[in-house]
Amino acid sequence: MKILGREPALWLGLLAILVKLGTAFGLPISTDQQALVNAAVAAVVGLTIAIAAHDGISAAVLGFVQAALALAVGFGLSWSPEQQAVVMSAAAAVVAMFVRTQVTAPVPATIRGSSRPVTRI
Repeated sequence: MKILGREPALWLGLLAILVKLGTAFGLPISTDQQALVNAAVAAVVGLTIAIAAHDGISAAVLGFVQAALALAVGFGLSWSPEQQAVVMSAAAAVVAMFVRTQVTAPVPATIRGSSRPVTRI
């Protein structure tokens, strides 16, 4: 899959360099915050790929929520670990509610009563 004609890894590398370049010329963020920005962007790219591929969307959404929460905490959100856990649990519940309606069995259901009894020889 390509994003605007380029591989996702190329975009991630470009963004990482742009963040470092910005920091070198006055963007007031720490190296930890740089790492959080890069992680959040990687989560967004992963979510985009999962949606485009129609596979693994639930894991990608949960990863995105986790990355966004880490980014927010890294930039000063003062939530306790318990509050963060509640948000992650709520996100997992919402994803599970969505996935439940989207998943189908790999084999079709059979109609009851259409089978014959087995006879012994």
